[in-house]
Amino acid sequence: MASIDRAVASVLDTHPPNDHSDEDELLDILDDDPALDTFREQRLQQLHEEFNKAKHLRNQEHGSYTEINDEKTLMDIVSTDAELCAVHFFKSDFHRCGIMNQHLEALAPLHFETRFLRINVENAPFLVTKLKVQVLPCVIAFKKGVSVDRIIGFEGLGYTEDTFSTHDLEQRLLQSGSLVRPKVNGINEAASLQRYHTGSGACGQATKDDDDDWD
Repeated sequence: MASIDRAVASVLDTHPPNDHSDEDELLDILDDDPALDTFREQRLQQLHEEFNKAKHLRNQEHGSYTEINDEKTLMDIVSTDAELCAVHFFKSDFHRCGIMNQHLEALAPLHFETRFLRINVENAPFLVTKLKVQVLPCVIAFKKGVSVDRIIGFEGLGYTEDTFSTHDLEQRLLQSGSLVRPKVNGINEAASLQRYHTGSGACGQATKDDDDDWD
């Protein structure tokens, strides 16, 4: 993907475009930047283009964490519809899958360039076999339809549930190129996790189950 000016990226990342965003407000924020110099017009034009791009992607369900109920739909999205994807293979009664859900749901509205998807393993027997999914949670990152990383359980993220943060997951996905740039900070992570724990998140709560090996 084309690089984006740092000032433009800062405005977009601190004010993520959504259905209620006003482009003029974002342009005013950028225009107030004292560092805006001879590149002013280029930056304003880039912000306009990125804002429209974000709106277009959101109309294609980017910016949300979506459950897919059949394998063919998932394969179509990963292979043709979205350049960047993160897919969570889960079971609803697995406690650790619930923990992974909350972090992916926090990342989705920030990283609108990437599709965040999940599918219950019971609805994906072909993919589970083909991709050799054996331990849950399992998150597979895709770039242009090709798998570029696989997170098995909480491997490489943290030693315990308490130390595993949304920032940890973001850094892992950034390494594979399935995310564009770092966007998580302490404020938006806390807000997202609070939304999840108060029950307003789309994923719901999981029951306690320490058994990750499901087959």
